[in-house]
Amino acid sequence: MMHRSPTDGWTTCALGHRHWGLAGAAGLLLHRAGAAGVEVLLQLRVGWSHHGGTWGTPGGALHPAESAADGALREAGEELGLTRSDVVLGEESVDDHGGWSYTTVLATPAGPLEPADLALNEESTGVGWFPLDGLPDLHPGFAASLPVLRPLLA
Repeated sequence: MMHRSPTDGWTTCALGHRHWGLAGAAGLLLHRAGAAGVEVLLQLRVGWSHHGGTWGTPGGALHPAESAADGALREAGEELGLTRSDVVLGEESVDDHGGWSYTTVLATPAGPLEPADLALNEESTGVGWFPLDGLPDLHPGFAASLPVLRPLLA
């Protein structure tokens, strides 16, 4: 069930981009060592969502006075069924657009974590682990932040 927050809504940043989340947004970037190097867990965004049909991190608008880590964990819980005990939090990377920012919270799985074990909500149509060198069609914001995020995943 969707719960509306007073910070749900569209805003325009200083760069002229339209963003969801009046208090900014955050997402959880889960990563692990894979057979061919680092792998990241991405969700396929449902067609009706902003940049639907692209792959990105579970995430969304921050609630009032919510930290980026708490918001990213809440969103990953809503969208993929992940719990706080499923992950070990790491660094945070802030993509500041002037008046609006997206914080990527890096994390590793606390134990085995397979896509088939996750519970997707109506905002996701797929989830999977992808090698950094073989990423699918990415959400434009996530794609733009990858050059900054890649070194943090090493």
